[in-house]
Amino acid sequence: MASLRFLGFRATPSSFLHHPSLTAIRASPLLLFASSSDRILTVQSPPAMPKEKSIYPSNKKVADPGLHGFEAVIGIETHVQLSTITKAFCSCPYSYGAQPNTTICPVCMGLPGTLPVLNSKVVEFAVRLGLALNCSISMSSKFDRKQYFYPDLPKGYQISQFDVPIASRGFVDVDLPVEFGGGHRRFGITRVHMEEDAGKLMHSDSGSCSQVDLNRAGVPLLEIVSEPDMRTGIEAAEYAAEIQRMVRYLSVSNGNMQEGSLRCDVNVSIRPVGQVEFGTKVEIKNMNSFSAMSRAIDFEISRQVLLHSQGQSDQIVQETRLWEEGAQKTVTMRKKEGLADYRYFPEPDLPEVVLSEEYIDQIRKSLPELPEAKRRRYENMGLSMQDVLFLANDNYVADFFDDTIKKGADAKLAANWIMGDIAAYLKNERLSINDIKLSPQELAELIASIKNGTISGKIGKEILVELITKGGTVKAVIEEKDLIQIVDPAAIEALVDKVITANPKQLQQYHGGKTKLQGFFAGQVMKESKGKANPMLLNKILIEKLNAEN
Repeated sequence: MASLRFLGFRATPSSFLHHPSLTAIRASPLLLFASSSDRILTVQSPPAMPKEKSIYPSNKKVADPGLHGFEAVIGIETHVQLSTITKAFCSCPYSYGAQPNTTICPVCMGLPGTLPVLNSKVVEFAVRLGLALNCSISMSSKFDRKQYFYPDLPKGYQISQFDVPIASRGFVDVDLPVEFGGGHRRFGITRVHMEEDAGKLMHSDSGSCSQVDLNRAGVPLLEIVSEPDMRTGIEAAEYAAEIQRMVRYLSVSNGNMQEGSLRCDVNVSIRPVGQVEFGTKVEIKNMNSFSAMSRAIDFEISRQVLLHSQGQSDQIVQETRLWEEGAQKTVTMRKKEGLADYRYFPEPDLPEVVLSEEYIDQIRKSLPELPEAKRRRYENMGLSMQDVLFLANDNYVADFFDDTIKKGADAKLAANWIMGDIAAYLKNERLSINDIKLSPQELAELIASIKNGTISGKIGKEILVELITKGGTVKAVIEEKDLIQIVDPAAIEALVDKVITANPKQLQQYHGGKTKLQGFFAGQVMKESKGKANPMLLNKILIEKLNAEN
């Protein structure tokens, strides 16, 4: 049998005896008002932790799973790890990647005699997300014990919410990508509830032992349960991506799937078109990207349809399956004989969470513009849906775009620069838009300088790179490098004459019918002017000169 051991935990008896969570606290109803403090019951908090710094590959399309008279029914359970300074029920911080068992205490370890103390930020973040998801907020909700055994759950139960979640009956609006047909969808939200995370098991390569890291134990989570409203892998992946966008816009989580800050479990079943009853659902885990989620769902739909077509529908059983990225298929993880009996009962060591209208209204007023509202606003600006989806996908990119517009830039031109040269630079350098030295003010100034003819578009691209990497102002770069566009007709005419005189062979070929050589002459003039000649004026004078020589 494999053995279990805790990694790197060190504590002294005195640290247990004097820990604030060992103090007995009488559980009484908890009232949250607008003036609630950072922690409902005061415990010593550590210093604030530092802020942590296209869903689908552009060349791939998800294949139609081929339903043959069936329809898929898909629902998603999403766990969002909250970006609070401390854990849900104690004063321990949580830092992803910290040494094992270095951010734990008697409460995290589930030691006898400890009592949980609710972090009010968890409630605030839950209300923020519930309102953003158009949910009804429970004025009074409670915590429950969800009891099950697993080595990384030291208490033997998880503090969660069962029959009275903090938010329920909401919806989220999603715009599907243009490359997959586009369109608008609305998916229902069944509930949002608060709970704590479990620890983590690290299995040895030989399988002889498993090591337990309790750093993650007690980290606050929000679980979002969708209605079974999705019908394709694309819809499910876009729903999950919208949840990620939303938690990032709200600043309640970084939503990083690779760190486990956003985890999705997908339930998939199929049924004949027109049938009301659901089929046997299969749960899929281990999807670490939205494109993987889409592919996993479409594979599972195809697998179930194939079993039905072969008369083996009895082989579809309620189970948990894992997505194997390498093999591009789902495989059985464990069978479910029936519904788990978690023996829920109200958490006796925590009071009810009672909210006031004033508290909820204050949070509602503090909500930022959310992705759906931003997309509709961008659409009303006349931007294409492709532009809209790109700009609203990242809240930092959206903020940069909005600030550029506020400085007077044309919306379409600003979108083009952000989606083109700036996005290409960020992708190549693996940076976010907050990491570059270009400011919205200077992007707006660059666009204006090109529009009014001070510089050409080509020069503008060179200046952009300078501003991104070194900062500064458009005006200073233009003056320092003498980049002001040549708009004097006489100066451009002199350059044209010089180029034509220097290329008699090409001039003769042009007169012989090779009119495409106009581009050659234009290029030579731009080279002579070091890219500073006004393109429209240059072409006008060049055509006159070339035709006059004929």
